Amino acid sequence: MLQSPDQILTIAQMRAAEQALIERGSSVEALMDIAGRGAAEWIWRISGGRAVTVLCGPGNNGGDGWVIAETIRARGGEVAVISPQEPVSVAAQSACAKYHGALVEPDARRGGEVFVDCLFGSGLTRALSAESADLIARLARHHHAAVAIDLPSGIESDSGAVLNPGLPHYDLTIALGAWNFAHWSMPATAMMGQRRLFGIGCAGVAGAARLLARPGLRRPAVDAHKYSRGLLGIVAGTMPGAALLAARAAMHGGAGYVKLLGETHAPPPELVVDERPLGQALDDRRWSAILVGPGLGRDDAARARLAAVLATNRPTVVDADALTLLSPADAPLAAAVLTPHEGELAALEQSFSLPGTGLRRDRALAVAKATGAVVLLKGADSLIAMPDGTLILAPAAPSWLSVAGSGDVLAGLLASRLAVHGEPLRAAEEALWLHGEAARIAGPAFTAGQLAEAAQGAIAAALE
Repeated sequence: MLQSPDQILTIAQMRAAEQALIERGSSVEALMDIAGRGAAEWIWRISGGRAVTVLCGPGNNGGDGWVIAETIRARGGEVAVISPQEPVSVAAQSACAKYHGALVEPDARRGGEVFVDCLFGSGLTRALSAESADLIARLARHHHAAVAIDLPSGIESDSGAVLNPGLPHYDLTIALGAWNFAHWSMPATAMMGQRRLFGIGCAGVAGAARLLARPGLRRPAVDAHKYSRGLLGIVAGTMPGAALLAARAAMHGGAGYVKLLGETHAPPPELVVDERPLGQALDDRRWSAILVGPGLGRDDAARARLAAVLATNRPTVVDADALTLLSPADAPLAAAVLTPHEGELAALEQSFSLPGTGLRRDRALAVAKATGAVVLLKGADSLIAMPDGTLILAPAAPSWLSVAGSGDVLAGLLASRLAVHGEPLRAAEEALWLHGEAARIAGPAFTAGQLAEAAQGAIAAALE
């Protein structure tokens, strides 16, 4: 398999990928040299030849640091290494022996342009010592920029847990070989700054998680009409404003025809409203997709409306209130996308008798398997989980998305994309990317309505 720049590997998967390279004729030393030289390119650009301090640990992450330091020294840059412990791995010892630059004691008052953290990378599972944590914090304070190699020291790779309080925030994190889960999982991802990946030739790993990528959207066909582009129904409930907001986003999401099913107040003129009983409104073979949940309510009438939607067997987005009404009797939901936030995920776990323990991604996968649906778990580190174990992590979107109604906008975009082509996983990926891109376009301090309007620009940015 070819190398995948978007794959996200566990520590065990990364070690197996590196071992496969070694079995094909490489060596730990050769891989370290490739990784260190690649990372040094980034450090060189940032430092501009000014003072660089590399903190090297005893393992292979420290070995990467020795290679970085020697590469910069050989180019004529100003560099010094701090090594609180002697290298213990054979590859790190070899890299250390090839370094011919300055060494600085850990207690020296060293400052400069760039601090490079190579103390501990992936594989760390326990907190740093107080001395190590203090050293990292001091070096970060006395340099203009801080760069982490592989991962910031004090981060657990597979979970994204921060093992020490008070660790510094970095300006750049350079992943080596492949992404780790910590690169895209809270709380670790919030302290990494910009992230860059330098590949070392690892092959694609079957079943590996992957990073959400920009979708490639296409314009409607030249002979397209409103029904061929997708007829989307959005079910209104006790709070029709949420459904209206979802419809506003959906009309910018690509579907050719959006209808609001139920009573509402002051709809925009371009939105068709069908106030007939829901069963009658849904009795149309042309429906491409249905969205149920925003503002639905949680009473018996809401449950009946959800049941009517599920009975159509059309591709469906189940959002907000509707998520709390789902039960095992509704499964499998093979053509559905569920869009819970953390509280709604817990409600689904309770309804489907799931333990609700473990990592966030594992909980989402369990709900996907139990329901048979695609699960788009919302949050600062949103992800998509499939019943077959497929897992997609999204880069953090602008934090301005933490505004009332942004979830309704996401639901509308998702339902619109589902109406266009009817593929739940593809629609979830497209909508999650478009949602983040719309937030970037909208700028700071937007309203949910402004976010919905910005979806048009996000669609334009995704066109092939």
